[in-house]
Amino acid sequence: VQLQASGGGLVQAGGSLRLSCAASGRSSYHMGWFRQAPGKEREFVAAISWSGGFTYYADSVKGRFTISRDNAKNTVYLQMNSLKPEDTAVYYCAADEGLFNSISSRRLGTYDYWGQGTQVTVSS
Repeated sequence: VQLQASGGGLVQAGGSLRLSCAASGRSSYHMGWFRQAPGKEREFVAAISWSGGFTYYADSVKGRFTISRDNAKNTVYLQMNSLKPEDTAVYYCAADEGLFNSISSRRLGTYDYWGQGTQVTVSS
């Protein structure tokens, strides 16, 4: 599967962005969003089961970010509101074919496929 992330950009603190991740092929993947800031390790942001019935969030984004999906379009979204400068990072989407739960969804190694990343910059 190929993943194409888009929607990043420059926004002021308190603003919003919506990221999209379009997947080629079938839609029956669990999906996750991760981010990596300069000099830091890649970290979990949010994940959604293939049916959309289960969602998980990092504590740092809970209440501000919303992950959703449209399986008819093979696309996953990350709506980001109330953005903060510390949200600045390259955001990556990833697809998982196997086990998916509140623990596994947070691990980089769970995911089988990765997109190329999209830059999000939040100015103060």
